[in-house]
Amino acid sequence: MKIQESAENYLETILILHKRKGSVRSIDIANELGFSKPSVSVAMKNLRLGGYIQVDADGGIQLLDKGREIAEKIYERHTLLSEWITQMGVDPEVAAEDACRIEHVISNETFEALKLHAKTMTEALKASVRKDGE
Repeated sequence: MKIQESAENYLETILILHKRKGSVRSIDIANELGFSKPSVSVAMKNLRLGGYIQVDADGGIQLLDKGREIAEKIYERHTLLSEWITQMGVDPEVAAEDACRIEHVISNETFEALKLHAKTMTEALKASVRKDGE
């Protein structure tokens, strides 16, 4: 099921904040993304109604299975693309911004091919370093 890019960004942000802080509330998301609290509240309501998150009585936000699956997919794409673009000599901030745009539109097939290529290149580099170190 395809969801909107903005929803993917919210889910990814929730995942990142959980990794960083352990707990997430709407205000944390608003601060992280630079959005207004009312905008985030509307988005959280839509994600909750869509079955992507749950919000406890204290306002704590948890990813549900289908929300976590999307968040992890987008986060993996963002991480790999940012690193790859940075390794090509692009400023890390620009690379992160570009990765954020690319991560939502790249096909699964192309991303998997990029991931395989990156793994192959990393293994070849490690082998070359080991060989030079003998």
